[in-house]
Amino acid sequence: MTGKIAVVGSNMVDLITYVNRMPAPGETLEAPSFSLGCGGKGANQAVAAAKLGADVLMVTRIGDDIFADNTLHNFDALGMNTKHVIKVPGMSSGVAPIFVEKSGENSILIVKGANEALTPAEVDKAADDLKQCDLIVMQLEVPLETIYHTIAFGAKHGIPTLLNPAPAQPDLDVSRITDVTYLVPNETELELLTGMTVSDEISAEKAARSLMEKGIKTVIVTLGSKGALLVTNDGKKHFEPVSVTPKDTTGAGDAFIGAFARYFTESKDLDFSLGQASRYAADSITRPGTQKSYATAEEFKVFCERL
Repeated sequence: MTGKIAVVGSNMVDLITYVNRMPAPGETLEAPSFSLGCGGKGANQAVAAAKLGADVLMVTRIGDDIFADNTLHNFDALGMNTKHVIKVPGMSSGVAPIFVEKSGENSILIVKGANEALTPAEVDKAADDLKQCDLIVMQLEVPLETIYHTIAFGAKHGIPTLLNPAPAQPDLDVSRITDVTYLVPNETELELLTGMTVSDEISAEKAARSLMEKGIKTVIVTLGSKGALLVTNDGKKHFEPVSVTPKDTTGAGDAFIGAFARYFTESKDLDFSLGQASRYAADSITRPGTQKSYATAEEFKVFCERL
């Protein structure tokens, strides 16, 4: 039986443009195609976990515009608990214009919109439901004070927490996140957090350990095409990448975290859960889009059987 996961985080509307190349300043180019989808790092991670069969509680804020009902419907259709998905009068929903190149690499802008209204006080309104969860997952598309508050809430009530420090923010105060159970940055985010160059497994471990010296207990570094690295006080372990032909890397990191949350809350086995997360993220980049690229539990089972 899967555990119960809370995602205290963002939702966005993805405005995805597929390009042959990015335009130069002042240049106008015709792009081959466009799609609109549900996104946001918090919502992506929640959706990945839900598609894999997890019991997911979403704590977020949406605007009062034309995008809001679609976002809410998307959560409901996946069986997520939307009791704490609330419209904020007078605010737009968050949006994320995404540009995807032929290689599958992407560039993303975000406008937070109603996500800025997810304050510590709003999190406290969900306290009774959060206390019933086995893991609380967070990102940085909501106010930092909300992140600090939620990590402290988890520590106070004995609930494990996971922070994906994305998008990278120079204002993140590491001294205020030391109670987080799992910190999951990518290479770029790890560089910003530590001020150290991260270019390979050795430098990633060194940077991760510098955070552990400040009080972080467990660091999981996602290395993209180079796999993932688990660093704890007991040592390190590298998880090899899964070889696939990428079509669109958008949302792969969120797929990784959602899958990790789903499998870890059930198994409590870090190695197994990180292996599954690596496979799930690899599978996601073989299809275009963000949430729509995430496999269901049955689809993922078929993918794993083919490896």
